[in-house]
Amino acid sequence: MTPDPHRARPRNGVGPQAALAPDSGVAAAAPGPVVDMGEFGAYAGAHRIAAVEGDGELVRVTWDDGATAAFHRLWLRDNCACADCRHPQTRERTVKLVDIAEPGRPEVVADGDGALTCTWADGHVSRFDPTWLRQRRPEADAAAQPTPRLWTAQRMADGLPSVDHQSVMHTDDGLCRWLDALSRDGAALITDGPSDLNEVVRVAERIGWPRETNFGRHFDVQSKPNPNNAAYTAIRLEPHVDLPNWQRSPDFQFLYCLENEAEGGESLLVDGFAVAGALAQEDPEAYETLCTLPIDFRFQDADNDIRFRAPVIGRDADGQVCEIRFNNWIRDAQPMAPETAERFYRGYRRFWELLRDPAYMIRFPLKPGCMMAFDNLRVLHGREEFFPNTGKRHLQGCYIDRDLVESRLRVLERG
Repeated sequence: MTPDPHRARPRNGVGPQAALAPDSGVAAAAPGPVVDMGEFGAYAGAHRIAAVEGDGELVRVTWDDGATAAFHRLWLRDNCACADCRHPQTRERTVKLVDIAEPGRPEVVADGDGALTCTWADGHVSRFDPTWLRQRRPEADAAAQPTPRLWTAQRMADGLPSVDHQSVMHTDDGLCRWLDALSRDGAALITDGPSDLNEVVRVAERIGWPRETNFGRHFDVQSKPNPNNAAYTAIRLEPHVDLPNWQRSPDFQFLYCLENEAEGGESLLVDGFAVAGALAQEDPEAYETLCTLPIDFRFQDADNDIRFRAPVIGRDADGQVCEIRFNNWIRDAQPMAPETAERFYRGYRRFWELLRDPAYMIRFPLKPGCMMAFDNLRVLHGREEFFPNTGKRHLQGCYIDRDLVESRLRVLERG
């Protein structure tokens, strides 16, 4: 896997008009950084800095291929990576701008190595690797944000991305390929694994550790005599996300199949970001209602009463869709003015209809030894009704934080 040290994972960045995005390639990096910037990942490249110019508060840089960028002088001083400004072992920032007298406007040159050298008013010298600096141009940062590969049933006609259990559990390349697909597509399979109890936890521990909830460190999805959750029955489960009643819903869910002899029970998946985009194009008013009207979600049993209020479709500070909270079982009986109810139910019903639309929904049987994983804030999951009297059906599940998934993938991508 070619390292890509500066890219962010596709957690967000999906606007209401987002198109289904193709794969994006990553250029191979040239060996050998010019300046040690305290990075674990590779950042070497072919281009060197050809010219620099101080321009008031800015330092303007031109690379040898004509690319240009402007950096604020305080940003440069703050990001100096010398041994006085970064801890040599932890690589954390130790420079404290608040304790530095006004650093002034630096004297700048493109040195003989093609790096940027800044000499400050107090005599401190900062050097910046040309590729490290190029990766951090504001315009490059915006362009580097990868768009999730939104999908429909047609795009997934040949099945979800999958990697075999042996490769995921015993090779870094296999784990990297699987995590990359999971991150970009929001869903991926592991195939040909053992039907061993708690294997789902062992997979999670290959990445980090499971996130514990009121359902435990992991949970068994079976038909139970006294269920406290719809998943522990045999009824059809509409597409939903888990635990929207938590302030911080689980990021990823793993479901590992141990037994599946019962008739029915096909798994259902829908890319909620793709459906949100479709609703925005079809009915902007309904889309806006679901993005702005907070809804009450609540789970309660003998030991718990966990509730949270949030819109069905969540957007980030840039107005991009970043999460879906749709779970009809635990939507609470919320006080709602009649005129608000009219707007809400029109949008909610249409969103639900689109989630059921065969153009967006995929269905497949989950076989013993297979595990499906999905982004619980993006991909809605469900299942068809199954019939316990026709055979056993036993899945085990757990949750894992996005921070752990993204961290593991970044480390693997260092090469």
